[in-house]
Amino acid sequence: MDASKLQELTDWLIDGGRSAASPVRFMAECCERMVAAGLPLWRIGVFVRTLHPEIYGRNFIWKPGSEVEVGTVDYHILESPDFHTSPLKIVFQQGLEVRARTDDLRTGRFPIVDELRAEGVTDYIALPLPFVGGTVNASSWTTKQPGGFTEEQLAALRRLVTPLARVIEIISLTRTAASLLDTYVGNRAGERIMGGQIRRGHTETMNAAIWLSDLRGFTALSDRLPAETVVDILNHYFDCQVAAIKKHGGEVLKYMGDGLLAVFPIDEYVGDDKQVCSNVLEAAHESRASVADMQYPVGDSVERFRFGVALHVGRILYGNIGGGNRLDFTCIGPAVNLAARLEKIASQTRRTIVASEGFAGICSGGWSDLGEFPVAGFSKAARVYGLADEKSAA
Repeated sequence: MDASKLQELTDWLIDGGRSAASPVRFMAECCERMVAAGLPLWRIGVFVRTLHPEIYGRNFIWKPGSEVEVGTVDYHILESPDFHTSPLKIVFQQGLEVRARTDDLRTGRFPIVDELRAEGVTDYIALPLPFVGGTVNASSWTTKQPGGFTEEQLAALRRLVTPLARVIEIISLTRTAASLLDTYVGNRAGERIMGGQIRRGHTETMNAAIWLSDLRGFTALSDRLPAETVVDILNHYFDCQVAAIKKHGGEVLKYMGDGLLAVFPIDEYVGDDKQVCSNVLEAAHESRASVADMQYPVGDSVERFRFGVALHVGRILYGNIGGGNRLDFTCIGPAVNLAARLEKIASQTRRTIVASEGFAGICSGGWSDLGEFPVAGFSKAARVYGLADEKSAA
């Protein structure tokens, strides 16, 4: 092995691997530098747990001459036979390294060793990647070198793992912060917060289509069912909307009990208001169908559900609002207020989908004029439209 190149690699890791512009590039360059220093590597894997409601972890796989493969696993991996018979389980749960030479019959308890032997691999070692916060992640290292890794090569790998874990932890923390912001405030808001828009009063105006919905009969539902059941119903109910909203370019900004506020930004320079509003209406149609199909068994009966959504378009103020150091990234303005009032009118008229005159005028066709309604807080009555394919419920 080349001691000077190993030291250069260590220094590069301590400096944060700055020449690598992305996690994928970092993985590739790190492995390439290891091979250049004399480590006979074949297939390398880095496995990092995430703080995400759906994704348990991410994996990065490198092989010489190939692009780095990036994958994710969900929480079902914890119940899978593959995980329970993997050396990585020992690394994750006990923080221990696991060595498995493919010519050692004692490694038969790990099915992956048979797969690696078929590839021509002679040696495998899984090493923990301990983070400062106490979390232990994992890495796996294989070689096709006859006789497997030498003790000198294993010692070099063990020395490199510590600075490698530091860089991976930094990358992981940055990604975790972005993921949590995406989960709790939405993608666009999260990007702005990560970009430094964190002070109270940091706001901007934008044109957007506004979606405001709620679940019909929620108060009565909450009164007669256990709280845990109500939460589960809400989660299923929001699933009926969120997938459609995201699919059609919207972003959920806030859940308010059974209420949901989402925005669909309109690029005023492109002039895509008609397309955006058409996407919003399509999302509303899909959500209506999903909620109508939703069933929830409670005892001997099955609960069915209805919801209402108001659609409006206008200019909103979007940014940080709050008191002291407790802020919320949200949107306000007369357009949002009117959407909230329209949603109440949808309830009064027992309609599922209603729209303002402005929204219906942009996304024309398929509407019925429901008339003018007085709107609390507004000096003028608002003309409201409902879908022509829908009659007011009895």
